[in-house]
Amino acid sequence: MSASAAVAEEKRRGAFSSRRVFILAAIGSAVGLGNIWRFPYVAYENGGGAFVIPYLVALLTAGIPFLLLDYGIGHKFRGSPPLSFARMRRGAEGIGWWQVGICAVIAIYYAAVLAWAVRYTFFSFNKSWGAKPGDFFIGEFLQTSEPGVSATPVAGVLIPLVVVWALVIGLLALGVQKGIGATAAVFIPILVLSFGALVVVALFLPGAGQGLEALFEPSWSALAEPSVWAAAFGQIFFSLSIGFGIMITYSSYVRRHTDMPGAGLVVGFSNSGFELLAGIGVFSALGFMAQDQGQEVGEVASSGVGLAFIAFPAIINEAPAGALIGVLFFASLVIAGLTSLISITEVVISAVRDKFELERVAATLVVALPMALVSVLFLGTTSGLHVLDIVDHFINQFGILLVAVVSMVVVVWGLKALPMLAAHLNDHTSVHIGLWWRALVGVVTPLALTYVLVDSFITDVQTPYGDPTAPFPTWMLAVFGWGSALAVIVVGFVLARLRWRDEATVDGPVEERTGPTSTQEGVQR
Repeated sequence: MSASAAVAEEKRRGAFSSRRVFILAAIGSAVGLGNIWRFPYVAYENGGGAFVIPYLVALLTAGIPFLLLDYGIGHKFRGSPPLSFARMRRGAEGIGWWQVGICAVIAIYYAAVLAWAVRYTFFSFNKSWGAKPGDFFIGEFLQTSEPGVSATPVAGVLIPLVVVWALVIGLLALGVQKGIGATAAVFIPILVLSFGALVVVALFLPGAGQGLEALFEPSWSALAEPSVWAAAFGQIFFSLSIGFGIMITYSSYVRRHTDMPGAGLVVGFSNSGFELLAGIGVFSALGFMAQDQGQEVGEVASSGVGLAFIAFPAIINEAPAGALIGVLFFASLVIAGLTSLISITEVVISAVRDKFELERVAATLVVALPMALVSVLFLGTTSGLHVLDIVDHFINQFGILLVAVVSMVVVVWGLKALPMLAAHLNDHTSVHIGLWWRALVGVVTPLALTYVLVDSFITDVQTPYGDPTAPFPTWMLAVFGWGSALAVIVVGFVLARLRWRDEATVDGPVEERTGPTSTQEGVQR
């Protein structure tokens, strides 16, 4: 591919203005709601301070190696997941669309959580949730119905949900640099400052030391438990936004001759650093709550929605400078969630643009408006919490994990592409990718993730997902759970059967991908 052709393709698809902007955008994608409300509890439940060992092992042997695999695919083949896989081999395109489908489903419900956080940021000023935050969240705010599907709208959720989608659509329509890059460049520093301020305030709360002791006190016996190691690999995997197309898409917007392995190290360790910061802030606050209520930290600790929208409001009610803590906490959730939602939605937009040769604004509207409509219809109702809970569990466990394992096996053992990708990553870097990377990506990471996947599958088959005291109807688990995980596979491979509007797009750049042609490198169409 000639230099002029490369410039034309970059102009068509868009590009980040610099490596620094790409790193900020990648960090913005990786640092999301899970860093704040999932990691602290996972660490606490799996050995406390001792969890650092399996966590670091997972980061170095699976997280960063897989991150570099995504970077290699996207940066070399210059496309969204479907285009990148199609350029490796036509038959692999379906894997890319599978990843796109997963991103579409996640974006639909992720926007709802972001809308909740927007409302709670304003609630924090006067503690609108009252003396019983749990009853308020489930009842007055979400107006949650019995498990099932309801068409009854909840105005308090619908309005911020529409605002969130309008903001996301507007930012994505601006393009890669003016929209995604500029948003990350502005909001990531603000996120660090706001959450850092929250941590400082939390550390001075009475009982903060009790919370930190509970979090960091090591339980060395936990290291002998396979489930602890599985939890570490699962946390790293979900936290880094790897395996379902985001980093393939973002790296395709990075200019040639960029140090991608170096960028991967920065993103990986920055994400883990923020998770540690989140653990300190969250458990300092939980320590205060435990002391205030005369309980052990373990009795008040929770994760996910319960931590954010029930436990933290209870802390804010009693803490000195509670309103400040509330605004900092929920504003941090909004910023972290916004940058992640942008990255998830961009995967879908990029794939549609590549396949159908659409302009940026047209593709954004074609993709985001239907997703926003589905989001409003299913998550802006009284059954929204139930639908979100089920879809989130199944699409994470049996969507993201499964496609990651399949993609690794196909790329490593089917297409035998690792030597080519390693050569590309080594072209301009101070961090050499050698046999160690190929061994980790080809053997260690897929085996570790397969163990996590099989363990989750056995658990969900033996014990249906949900609260045993208020179980989900079997049909809901089948439709929104197993059904959503299966649907993204079927739809993905159906989309792969559609013809590209311009077949030359797939046959596109070869020489510019570095070095010899794809056929010479062992990857054929």
